[in-house]
Amino acid sequence: MFELLKTFFQIGFFTIGGGYAMIPLIEKKVVDEKAWVSEKELLDLIAVAQSCPGIFAVNLSIFIGLKRKGNKGAVVSAIGTCLPSFLCILAIALVFQQFRENAYVEHFFRGIRPAVVALIALPVFRMAKSAKINRYNIWIPIVSAFVIWMLGVSPIFVVLAAGVFGYVYGKYLKEEDHDNS
Repeated sequence: MFELLKTFFQIGFFTIGGGYAMIPLIEKKVVDEKAWVSEKELLDLIAVAQSCPGIFAVNLSIFIGLKRKGNKGAVVSAIGTCLPSFLCILAIALVFQQFRENAYVEHFFRGIRPAVVALIALPVFRMAKSAKINRYNIWIPIVSAFVIWMLGVSPIFVVLAAGVFGYVYGKYLKEEDHDNS
């Protein structure tokens, strides 16, 4: 149990940028170093964590903790993920008013923003590779992003529609493809 707490505390402590920025560190720790889940399992857990209400990184840590040590592991992993953020927010809240107008602090945060975007982009490309995104199915994430961004459709509906489409394709259309060959 302590190993789960320690691992997710480290992930939470050393990641700036939120849940998606945590993916590379989670992958390194729980797939590469600890072998708690496979790369494919992590991709599936990421999809489920995104589909569930709540904080993405906490959802992901709960699923990994649940797989490792059951309900207690889920609770410990969630605490490990949340505790660093809670402590940082508490510390910032105590001193932020004093430094809010400081030019150095302002420049520091302006410099961090592009790095955070890169931290989020990296797992997107890795997930695309693991999900076997290619020239034939690249339209799916592009259309999904367009529908969410430009048309304002809730990501929940896009995920549900993709799940239904995937089920129908796998159950009926793919069978027809096999029957015709």
